[in-house]
Amino acid sequence: MAGLVFGSFIAALTQRWGEGRSIAHGRSACDSCAAPLRWFELLPVLSFALQRGRCRRCAARIPARHLAIELAAGLIGALALLAAPGAAGWAGAGFGWLLLALTVLDSEHFWLPDALTLPLLATGLAAGIWLEPSLAERAIGAAAGYASLAGIALGYRLLTRRDGMGGGDPKLLAGIGAWLGWPLLPFVVLAAALLGLTLALLDRLRGGEVGRLTRLPLGALLATAAFPAWLLVV
Repeated sequence: MAGLVFGSFIAALTQRWGEGRSIAHGRSACDSCAAPLRWFELLPVLSFALQRGRCRRCAARIPARHLAIELAAGLIGALALLAAPGAAGWAGAGFGWLLLALTVLDSEHFWLPDALTLPLLATGLAAGIWLEPSLAERAIGAAAGYASLAGIALGYRLLTRRDGMGGGDPKLLAGIGAWLGWPLLPFVVLAAALLGLTLALLDRLRGGEVGRLTRLPLGALLATAAFPAWLLVV
């Protein structure tokens, strides 16, 4: 249930940030007719189902992204608490929800804001005070994660005179390293690379143009690979 509520918040947050709006101002409203939504129209999943995916006033379709994000956040919470009941599970759920928000923003806007990557880093290090892996492993993981991608980005820039990676990607991998510790980082990067290749192949099979300059949301790929890695080792 907590995951569904957080999912509703993540859906609103990522949409408003993507449109340059603040989450702190203004009531939730229909994307089509701008009518303010009542409390019973904001119940995660349930409101979507009862309204058959449409606005009660203008009958416009409610974007399926809202439902998908709510369900994904609910699944993250359930899996985290199944894997580690108690404080560790709640910490893992928070890790997963932050990753979900970053995945959505990077997939939709190629954007990994410091307002999410830096708290991911800070909470990962703080969790090392009472949870495994140790704070030392987490600190090394954070440093290694940042340095590896920042070094690759700098090298690519020097060789091609182009930016091949956003500044948020090294910070995200630093946050992932702070949560998982350094030993898991190579596996996360490998899984993200395989996932990216799979997506590129599927796009090519659908007739899309895929080349060396094709953009892929690296942060979203890393975030998608990181939460299953946490589930496997918690």
